[in-house]
Amino acid sequence: MKRQNIIITGASSGLGYTMAKQFAQLGRNLVLCARRLENLKQLKTELESINSTIQVCIVELDVNDHEQVFKVFKDAKQQFGNIDRVIVNAGIGKGASLGTGYFEANKATAMTNFVAALAQCEAALEIFREQNFGHLVTISSVSSQKGFRGAFNVYAATKAGLASLTEGIRIDLLKTPIKATTIHPGYIRTEISHATKKQPFSVDADTGCKAIVKAIEKEVGVAFVPSWPWAVMRYVLPILPLSVMRKFS
Repeated sequence: MKRQNIIITGASSGLGYTMAKQFAQLGRNLVLCARRLENLKQLKTELESINSTIQVCIVELDVNDHEQVFKVFKDAKQQFGNIDRVIVNAGIGKGASLGTGYFEANKATAMTNFVAALAQCEAALEIFREQNFGHLVTISSVSSQKGFRGAFNVYAATKAGLASLTEGIRIDLLKTPIKATTIHPGYIRTEISHATKKQPFSVDADTGCKAIVKAIEKEVGVAFVPSWPWAVMRYVLPILPLSVMRKFS
């Protein structure tokens, strides 16, 4: 099924920005949401040069404003008639080891990556249940498969929570026309990953997002991307000794 009208949150940079360009190449209409409106304006211009036949709507949105999330999604449905796919992509990677004075940064990561993602899932599924069709996509991480230390501690925990949430949604929606996909990217070089010194098997944003978009289009339940080596590492990470994991972050 072709998903023509797509909402992407966190679209002002990184994976969201690059996914938007690739979906524009596929001829999809896009509702792009993020806090940085200037970046979205630049992206809209770029997308319209890529494909002048698509509709592109940009909306300034802080996903931590939960009431606004519901309003933006409902307004998008009213404007486009229906919403075929929502990609819950907005996220941050602030924080440090617990107990070292960075509670506010750790809390911000937890609130944005999980609680705000919950609000986006709720808002999307209200629309999908009313329509009786739709495709929910959540962007988790390979780090969801194991606990991480330091700045990755809370980030990995939120991504594990998001993966579990989406799996539960998928169970809830079995035998319905509504689909749910969890994407687990490995190391993809973007703005959010720039500060991470160790990025084994990393790929650039275009390469990483091609793998992400391909998996999304297939509407698989779970995808680890790029498939090499992350489809294998998903099984390796859970059994690695903690002493080895300490070297990863």
